[in-house]
Amino acid sequence: MFLKFLARRLLYVFPMLFITTLIVFSLILLIPGDPTLALLGDNATPEKIAQLRQQLGLDRNIFIQYFDWLRNAVQGDLGRSIFTGQYVHEAVTTRLSVTIQLVVFALILSILGGLFFAVLSIAYPNRWIDYVARFFGTFGSAIPNFWLGLILVLIFSLTFGWFPATGFTSFFENPVQFLHGIFLPAFCLATAGTAQITRHLRSSLLEVMSADYVRTAYSKGVNRWYAIFKHGLQNAMLPVITTIGILFGNLLGSTVVIETIFAIPGMGQLAVNSILQRDFTMLQGVVLVMIVMIILINLITDIVYAALDPRIEY
Repeated sequence: MFLKFLARRLLYVFPMLFITTLIVFSLILLIPGDPTLALLGDNATPEKIAQLRQQLGLDRNIFIQYFDWLRNAVQGDLGRSIFTGQYVHEAVTTRLSVTIQLVVFALILSILGGLFFAVLSIAYPNRWIDYVARFFGTFGSAIPNFWLGLILVLIFSLTFGWFPATGFTSFFENPVQFLHGIFLPAFCLATAGTAQITRHLRSSLLEVMSADYVRTAYSKGVNRWYAIFKHGLQNAMLPVITTIGILFGNLLGSTVVIETIFAIPGMGQLAVNSILQRDFTMLQGVVLVMIVMIILINLITDIVYAALDPRIEY
């Protein structure tokens, strides 16, 4: 049954990927501005513009452009950057490692923070920590991450000098320097994620802790902390798995702003630079890779949830 479920989920992925490529290719071409004018300048002659459009293949039929791009993309060739001439897949591969490290660390902070607030909220109901968790569960999602990033840089980088304001060091090069440099941007990303996990896990724990088998455990003398960790979290974490999968996609999209603020050379910064330069070839590759990653993460989340919860009907 599980293999049948897996096969059906995989069948859903392929048409979704096709629709994704169509949307990415179409919408990016609708971005205002002509890349040929960005390359040649506003004083370029019509002859030079026509010549450059022919070199870039922009004079061909839009459907021919799409199917050529799709055929090459399936083979791993996302084209070349209009401005630098660099292969898009090479630029994306280099930047992707940076973004993945940032998103994974932010996701870890979100999970740990959500567990901390949710468990303390359940352990001490209607106490000050419970009210703090409820407040943060709402307020954390309302804080714009770009505003929070600027405030953190102003306080902890420029005023106290505790963390660097910009730059990035890979975890594989220097783990200590990586943690020191990545903490502020990861904290900005993790604020909203922590709030989401806190709300969902707290709600799930409240439902689980009121179940009959938990009350039976209390009647046998089990203390609250043991009941939370032994009986509560094991069942309450299952719905949160879906939240974590969705959160990964949200964090990946938020890197566009955070990487720009902290000058981190990742996918988000590459996307912003591509927009400013009207480098639509690079932008198509960046957006396509991001969306494919989100689709795959959602697929993995569904599979893990179905594997862990026997109540799921395959």
